[in-house]
Amino acid sequence: MADVNRGNRPLSPFMIGQYYRPQMTSISSIMVRITGIASLGTAFLLVWWLLAAASSPSYFAVIDGILRSFIGDIILLLSTWAIWYHMLGRLRHVIWDLGYCVEVEISEKMGLGMFVGATVLTLFTALVV
Repeated sequence: MADVNRGNRPLSPFMIGQYYRPQMTSISSIMVRITGIASLGTAFLLVWWLLAAASSPSYFAVIDGILRSFIGDIILLLSTWAIWYHMLGRLRHVIWDLGYCVEVEISEKMGLGMFVGATVLTLFTALVV
């Protein structure tokens, strides 16, 4: 049977030439997933460093030298940011699970607060610790 409503159906935004505008809540949710994977990479880096320490002094010197280099400092700084961001994202989900702050405006402010909070906490960690 022929589809009589074929021309009346709504089109996907990609089909009509417009693109989906990501919202703060979707970006922050995706970033929580990305930082979770990055934190797993940080854990592997820590295990690699500990295995090198247990293996031999020369192997530990190589790995420790990499982590203490400029590139290592950048990697560890970004890892610290990822861990803080992921922690704030998990905290946000606990708040949502309790039924608080689920309004769109508050959720968007919480998403922005996660970016700012992770950056502030990372700078605090880098400068104090």
